[in-house]
Amino acid sequence: MLRFARSFALVLLVVFLSMQGARADDVKRIRVEGELIDTWCYVTEIMYARGSAHFQCAVWCAVGGIPVSIRANDGTLYIVLRVEDDSQNVSNSAMIRIQSHQVTVDGDLIERDGVKYLLVTQVADDKGIIDLTHEKFGIQPWGM
Repeated sequence: MLRFARSFALVLLVVFLSMQGARADDVKRIRVEGELIDTWCYVTEIMYARGSAHFQCAVWCAVGGIPVSIRANDGTLYIVLRVEDDSQNVSNSAMIRIQSHQVTVDGDLIERDGVKYLLVTQVADDKGIIDLTHEKFGIQPWGM
C-alpha cells in the first residue's frame, strides 16, 4: 500500500509540474494597436459601440464595472483584465480616461476557450479619439 501511495504521489507531482509548464507557455507577450471599446455594447450590438458617438456610454459602462476591450485594427477583440500595476480594479481610472481612444499597448495575452484576455503592462501610445462617428450616428446612447 505504501508503494502504491508513493507511485500515486509521484504521478500527481509529474502531472502538476507538466500543467505548470503548459500554463506558462499559454501566456504570450504581444503589442496591440486598436480602439478601446465598451465590451457590452460592442458584443451585444445594443448600440453602435465605437468612436466619438459612443464615448460617454463607454465611460459609464467602464465605471460600472463592464470590462474594457481593445478592438485591434484587424478586428480581433481583446478583453482587458488588468492595466499596468492595478490588479484590484477592472474599471481602472487610466482606462476610463482613454475610452474610445486609438491606442498601442503592450501586454500578456492569455487565451482560454476562444476568448483573448490581455493583461496590459504599458500603454505605449495614445492617439486620442480618431474615429469621429458622432458625425454619422449622433451622440449615444441617446442618438441612435
